[in-house]
Amino acid sequence: MASTILKRTSFSSLRSVAGGLRMGATPFRAFAAKVEAGTDLLAAAPDVSLQKARSWDDGVSSKFATTPLKDIFRDKRIVIFGLPGAYTGVCSQQHVPSYKNNIEKFRAQKVDSVICVAVNDPYVMNAWAEKLEAINAIEFYGDFDGSFHKSLGLEKDLSAALLGPRSQRWSAFVVDGKVKVLNIEEAPSDFKVSGADHILKQI
Repeated sequence: MASTILKRTSFSSLRSVAGGLRMGATPFRAFAAKVEAGTDLLAAAPDVSLQKARSWDDGVSSKFATTPLKDIFRDKRIVIFGLPGAYTGVCSQQHVPSYKNNIEKFRAQKVDSVICVAVNDPYVMNAWAEKLEAINAIEFYGDFDGSFHKSLGLEKDLSAALLGPRSQRWSAFVVDGKVKVLNIEEAPSDFKVSGADHILKQI
């Protein structure tokens, strides 16, 4: 069933995305994304492009080309998930594998692509995808300056974990650029609503 999950984040329970270490208490803040079910991503981020994962040599040969959102989402059924960063604990051990291991189920639901996006450069994303042996199942994109996540209100300051400006942990089902389902974790270290099993039930 389509639903939008927008929750409040307690920073007193923030854990490192790299390994579950609890950080010191900081003030409670409310969190609300700019994006929700029904949002047109192409309208919400009209001038934003992402960077498809690739080697440095491929980047040079393409003259560092980027991919406009319309080329990713228009006339397609897309499952996209965002995470705090390549090579971090929950992201590597749970989040990406949940989609990799269920890719055939997404294809059976006529999903055109499953996409992973993070505030990283496309070269790091490429190396990470290869390490996880997921590059043939999932499309990986970098949001190198965080502009995609900022446009959607999904940015997150993870300086406490020495990561700097990053993103929330989230997932969405998008049809022709329109968000049908959005799931956002309470904290970036959580893995309760953004995994493959959860969103498969919502498509």
